[in-house]
Amino acid sequence: MTEEPEDVVRAAADRVIQLEEEVEASGVAAVDGSELAHARAALHAWVDAMTGVVVSPGLGRVTIIHGDGRRSSIASATLPYLMSKPIGGRS
Repeated sequence: MTEEPEDVVRAAADRVIQLEEEVEASGVAAVDGSELAHARAALHAWVDAMTGVVVSPGLGRVTIIHGDGRRSSIASATLPYLMSKPIGGRS
């Protein structure tokens, strides 16, 4: 039996929360409705305000540089590759 996409997302979010609780750093999951819409809007505004970015596919990391010089890193197996330009300069 195949799990529904919503069940897979909920299970992944629950697992992240469990891992955070193990190190006594709880989190809050938003996987649907207005809470997810709010999180998406906040993330879009945060990304739109960046002034620079370093894409490091080999490290699985994207570092966003903010206007005041602060850096925020996102660890991801896929995001750096999505953001990389193809070899040969073709877009």
